[in-house]
Amino acid sequence: MEKKYCVYICKGCGISDSVDVERLTNVATKDMKIPSCKSHDFLCGAEGVQLIRDDAAREGVNTIIIAACSPRVKYDEFDFPGTITERVNIREFVAWSQPPKTEDTQNLASDYLTMGIVRVQKIDLPQPNILAGLSSAILVVGGGITGMTAALDAANAGHRVVLVEKEPQLGGFVNKLYKKIPTAEFKEPLIIDTDIDKLIKQVESNSNIKVYKSAKIGKTDGQPGLYDVTISSNDASETIRTGAIVMATGCKPYDAAKIKHLGYGRLKNVVTNIEFEELARKGNGKILRPSDGKEAKRVAFIQCAGQRDPNHLPYCSSMCCVTSLKQAGYVRQNPDALAMIFYIDIRTPGRLELYYKEAQNDPGIMLAKADVKGIIDAGNGNLYVEAENSLLGEKIKAEADLVVLATGIVPTTRESQEYIDGLTQAASKGDEAKKAYLDSTSKPASILNLGYRQGPEIPSLENAYGFADSNFICFQYETRRTGIYAAGSVKQPMNMMEAQQDAAGASFKAIQCLDHIAKGVAVHPRAWDETFPDPLLIRCTACKRCTEECPFGAIDEDEKGIPHYKVNRCRRCGTCMGACPERIVAFKDYSVDIIGSMVKAIDVPEEEFRIVAFVCENDAYPALDTAGVNRRNIDPSVRFIPLRCLGGMNLVWVADALSKGIDGILLLGCKFGENYQCHFVKGSELADYRLGKVGETLNRLQLEAERVQMLQVSISDYDRLPGMINEFVEKVKEIGQNPFKGI
Repeated sequence: MEKKYCVYICKGCGISDSVDVERLTNVATKDMKIPSCKSHDFLCGAEGVQLIRDDAAREGVNTIIIAACSPRVKYDEFDFPGTITERVNIREFVAWSQPPKTEDTQNLASDYLTMGIVRVQKIDLPQPNILAGLSSAILVVGGGITGMTAALDAANAGHRVVLVEKEPQLGGFVNKLYKKIPTAEFKEPLIIDTDIDKLIKQVESNSNIKVYKSAKIGKTDGQPGLYDVTISSNDASETIRTGAIVMATGCKPYDAAKIKHLGYGRLKNVVTNIEFEELARKGNGKILRPSDGKEAKRVAFIQCAGQRDPNHLPYCSSMCCVTSLKQAGYVRQNPDALAMIFYIDIRTPGRLELYYKEAQNDPGIMLAKADVKGIIDAGNGNLYVEAENSLLGEKIKAEADLVVLATGIVPTTRESQEYIDGLTQAASKGDEAKKAYLDSTSKPASILNLGYRQGPEIPSLENAYGFADSNFICFQYETRRTGIYAAGSVKQPMNMMEAQQDAAGASFKAIQCLDHIAKGVAVHPRAWDETFPDPLLIRCTACKRCTEECPFGAIDEDEKGIPHYKVNRCRRCGTCMGACPERIVAFKDYSVDIIGSMVKAIDVPEEEFRIVAFVCENDAYPALDTAGVNRRNIDPSVRFIPLRCLGGMNLVWVADALSKGIDGILLLGCKFGENYQCHFVKGSELADYRLGKVGETLNRLQLEAERVQMLQVSISDYDRLPGMINEFVEKVKEIGQNPFKGI
């Protein structure tokens, strides 16, 4: 479109007390040749907003630069559809973080306004990309309590649902249970029927839900809205189209045979907590031990059997303590029976603590904080539990008719993740090691069989033990595969109540995904973003960096190795833009050229220091805003340039900045590692990796590597962030000015 510009400068919130608005107006009209620049005492008020709307309607202004508060606030007031609107932050970044009416403060405001104008000169008005043939159906994989709850919630919201279950009947894990814990008040009775049959009936009678049993997913191709899923069931195969997927395949018990000292497999009357449920079901509450069918009147429960143990499961499985309390209730249905629970810690979070207190009131339930050292044969099928009491320091030897091991759970995705991890490790040692691994290791069955270049399954976090990565810190349910949501114990250990709540959240996220792709906007976290990557593929060298580094598998390749973007998988982070050495990836309002032009627009006086900070918009930028709100001073030599994600950091910007005479470069990104806080999973980590290559280049140019630094920032670091930035500025000043300044 032909752009008609106007700059609007707000004088409120202390801005006019801090900077000379008339001088800012001259920057816009004289230096940057903008034909019109207006100021207003209260731009976000009704009168100020109407001024902008009137200019758009009467004068055809379609490219608006608003120099006022942070773009993170007042976005409803400054929303002008059909226009290019750029927000220049001179409140938090200038008026609220700098001393008023100084030359440094004025220059800072001028640079921000100049960069904002340069940016709008380079960008185009985004248009949504709505693909044809979109489906609004939701596929739910897994017919347990989580999957059925998700299916019902989506169906009741008006969506067609396809439910795939590998077993001949629905119900999953709950089918193995004798009773469940009440979900209302934890009073008598303390155990109630599971009512799983009622839930199954609701699902199978719902006209919006089509159920496939004894089924598996043969292949999942495509992208959100356009997933083509091949389902194999009863020797027949069918391909359906679906818009989003809820993965609710659950968990399975940890292999108790691996816990040698507890006797499972060696002693007949040592069973797992799941096997104990089956005993209770068969005896209709009467516990008959496996070895001889005699009623077990002294039952010992061993908590954390192989859990919270680096040699087995390092994590807590969340539901085992309350399960043992429930199962102790089975035992106590016989008033002459005794339940003994040996625990490291009893963990009953939330309202379940009340259930624990009720169990404590039962004189036939003995709770002993103890470290169990072994289970040995006591004769006649009886067993001795040998333990050390961690409270009194005494050794315990308790006799029991039956021992129950709370072995914990592992996700159904664990085997696939272990296989992938092993293959990755073998491949790092060379082709021969990779071939040997493939020849010697059987490949586990996949669940979703995704047709993604980056692999057939949902990636898991490093050290996450196979649980589907849900980006739990920032976005519950989200996986690294856009449009596919993890729910229940495939995501993290949880009990039945939590799993049903989780199912509701995942199904509504799937519905949200369908709504967004129908509008042609990004799914998350940039849920309003109409832009999408539009690479100039004629210049592509097929280096594969974009396909390998995309955190979401949004890029596949054709037979020649040329990247092929699946736009509905893309979350608009720009990681591919930062990865591309040819700099051919661009969005309508975000590109290497746009950011580079903003860097080049900064005024760099020969006698003054200038620092450029590339800032993640998700954590670092709001932390800076909050620092401004708290009037925390930041050295005026620093200019902040927001990035969608630090994963989009292209090293050419470093070269641009240094060649212009910028003295230091700071990257402010999210915290990464096991508990990463990056909205885009690996963006900050990738930026850190790329930055590692810069030091050697700087040294070759006889520029100190210390001039470029990255800081990991949490959104809550607003109080210490100004000090971190100022400390970096002082280090740069100690090094001295950039020798390329003025060249």
